[in-house]
Amino acid sequence: MVINASGNPYTRVEQLSCMSSMDHAADRGEKKELRKEHPSGWLYLTQHDAIPILVDALLDLPPNREFNKTELAEHAGVTRQTVGNYTDLLLEVELIEVVPDTSPRRYRVADSDVVRELFELNSALNNVGSE
Repeated sequence: MVINASGNPYTRVEQLSCMSSMDHAADRGEKKELRKEHPSGWLYLTQHDAIPILVDALLDLPPNREFNKTELAEHAGVTRQTVGNYTDLLLEVELIEVVPDTSPRRYRVADSDVVRELFELNSALNNVGSE
């Protein structure tokens, strides 16, 4: 899924228009601004400083492990406020999901295509140079 600046998925026409604009951009600064205005799903996710640390922590959790914001913060080595700031984003991009009927609210790594692809990418990166 590719997300536009307003948080909605791009249509194929918007993607092609953005690529065309990028091809005709005069300089690096202009291209960089176009990327920020029309981020890929990857840029949309990783433009936030704490997200790589939080994602790394999620990749390190045992399968089906439930956690609350404080537990994820401790596991990631960040503050609870940091986790709170990015919980909605992690939910939006389907990295985590809410565990139903929990109070206080608990989460777990989502059972989603995004998570499966992320684990596959992480595994591939970890295996670079080991073959």
